[in-house]
Amino acid sequence: QVHLVESGGGLVQAGGSLRLSCAASGSIFSINTMAWYRQAPGNEREQVAVIISGGRINYADSVKGRFTISRDNAKNTVYLQMNSLKPEDTADYYCNARGKVDPYKSFDSWGQGTQVTVSS
Repeated sequence: QVHLVESGGGLVQAGGSLRLSCAASGSIFSINTMAWYRQAPGNEREQVAVIISGGRINYADSVKGRFTISRDNAKNTVYLQMNSLKPEDTADYYCNARGKVDPYKSFDSWGQGTQVTVSS
């Protein structure tokens, strides 16, 4: 169905920037929603940003004004540009894709995750 591979994580100083990438392959035309999630130790997984069919984009309040989600359809890639990073942004970041295999069956695919560490 859909295979996702994240990249771009790493170590950055507070106030710096990182750009995460999520490359999708497989049944990419079946994707309805693309999203970025993150999970820090001891916390539940949190949706950071999402692109919904029709063009709607939502951000978590904690990242509004700092993070930007975008897509390059030619490359089948979703990006998360993260600016003004804070230590609180430290987490494992995951790409998620949801869609329909057919009118009666949906799918929910996840990437392997990429680690982001923001030092103070």
